[in-house]
Amino acid sequence: MTNEALTNPASLPVENGLKGVVSDWSSDQRAFKKVPWGKAMMWVFLLSDTFVFASFLVSYMTVRISTTVPWPNVSKVFSLTVGGQEVPLLLIAIMTFILISSSGTMAMAVKFGYQKDRRKTALLILATAAFGATFVGMQAFEWTKLIMEGVRPWGNPFGAPQFGSSFFMITGFHGFHVSVGVVFLLIMAAKVWRGDLDRETPGFLTGRRGNYEMVEIMGLYWHFVDLVWVFIFAFFYLW
Repeated sequence: MTNEALTNPASLPVENGLKGVVSDWSSDQRAFKKVPWGKAMMWVFLLSDTFVFASFLVSYMTVRISTTVPWPNVSKVFSLTVGGQEVPLLLIAIMTFILISSSGTMAMAVKFGYQKDRRKTALLILATAAFGATFVGMQAFEWTKLIMEGVRPWGNPFGAPQFGSSFFMITGFHGFHVSVGVVFLLIMAAKVWRGDLDRETPGFLTGRRGNYEMVEIMGLYWHFVDLVWVFIFAFFYLW
């Protein structure tokens, strides 16, 4: 192999056909040469988590279609009384707006991270964590309200008993993901603020010296959580 091939993998010859595709990707010379290990593993985790959430949503749709008992009217179940008037899905709409807004602050945090702007990156990560914590708090309020109204995993006074188990399983699993994300965002904000990523201080979630790729990896997780909520919102609250 020539010196050029060793220093520049793009100069390596490419075989034709399917064999060439397999050889190219398995050799890790072009497709993943500059991809950080942490980012690749995050994508693998998100792919596996996608299957879990997809299984939950497919199960929910199967149960809802197959049940013989009328499904509760979600617009009524998730309504809030404001000024003596019932407003359907008001709390859910606010929660969705907050979570989608957090994707914007996270994207800006990644942008300023690669610009090495520690202050703005840390503040935007903190803002994202605050949005996430607010979402979880509102979800806790939603759970409390339904529990007080008699909704349980094994039944509810509004209709099909499967409604309670589907609701607590799907929203609870997603809320757990958001809660874990908030904790990691707070850790990341502290590390960015202290300059641990610039000094490559040994420890958790540090990465390579002067490289803010860990912020981007956290961003991948957070965007995934937001995207999953869009599907939950569409299938559970709008259907």
